[in-house]
Amino acid sequence: MFAFLLMRIASAVPVLFVLSVVTFAIIQAPPGDYSDYIRSQLINQGGASFEAADAQAQAYRLAHGLDKPLPIQYVNWITGIVTRGDFGQSLYYNKPVGDVVAERLPRTLALALVCHILASVIGISFGIIAAVKQYSWIDSLLSGISFLGMTVPRFLMALIIVYIMVFHFDVSEIGSFNSARYGGAPWSWGKFVDLVQHVWPVVAIATFGGLAYNMRVMRGNLLDTLNAQYIETARAKGLSEGKVIVRHAVPNALHPLIMYQGVVLPYMLTGEIETAIIFALPTVGPAIVGSMWVGDVYVTATFMLVLSATLIVGNIIADMLLALLDPRVRLGGAHA
Repeated sequence: MFAFLLMRIASAVPVLFVLSVVTFAIIQAPPGDYSDYIRSQLINQGGASFEAADAQAQAYRLAHGLDKPLPIQYVNWITGIVTRGDFGQSLYYNKPVGDVVAERLPRTLALALVCHILASVIGISFGIIAAVKQYSWIDSLLSGISFLGMTVPRFLMALIIVYIMVFHFDVSEIGSFNSARYGGAPWSWGKFVDLVQHVWPVVAIATFGGLAYNMRVMRGNLLDTLNAQYIETARAKGLSEGKVIVRHAVPNALHPLIMYQGVVLPYMLTGEIETAIIFALPTVGPAIVGSMWVGDVYVTATFMLVLSATLIVGNIIADMLLALLDPRVRLGGAHA
């Protein structure tokens, strides 16, 4: 198992390197950089002439190495990450990129983890119920819920919820994790309840799409498994239908869902990011949009690199879980 893990980690390193190159190149593709943002701000505020704004922008570009060719900028950035753990300096936030990531990423991961757990538990349970009650009204209802979860865009659901909250329930505190009275207060039950009241739309929307996929996959796999010969053999031995489903059918139907765990974390992260942008929560989503808007390359590139790393880590975790469940996976990987 350890050799299988080392092999998967070794194969992930070049993938992450290629992703970092592609990400950095794509982010730099649009014209302009942060010095152009400074120039436009100086002109719009009326504090400098066009010539003075150009001069300040050029001086800023030279001071921060933005005038260097793209390959050199990338080499400087990736070298700082590998040798010093330095992700660069955020030009917009005026602090190290690592501090920006450390401030926002844990919140995003916590929300994504909660969404993942809820989506897995509810989605798999709904899938089992829908398969057992095939063609019943329960199956039709759950399938309709799954269809909506997989087709309705998450940003659209977020916009609808924001509209209802603001114009029908007069909710004024949107864009924060807690109300003003709990801002600097220590953790308590009241602060936790207030947190739930602020983040429940993001959790609900991101969970909805995840449970829809889990339910559809679980329903289809369980229906196929229930028609297998070993299931008929278990029934012929006199086992009750409940034991047949729980002990034999469900564990074997979970294989594709375990493989799905390799992409579920990035999926939940993107779901949280989309909805957090609408609700303006101080997580990764608004930081990515804001840094792209002003041309803060290092913040955008670092966040995209982190999201790419979560995809790779998620796939490794999924492979390890599948190897534990099915020894043929790790034996085949070891022989390869």
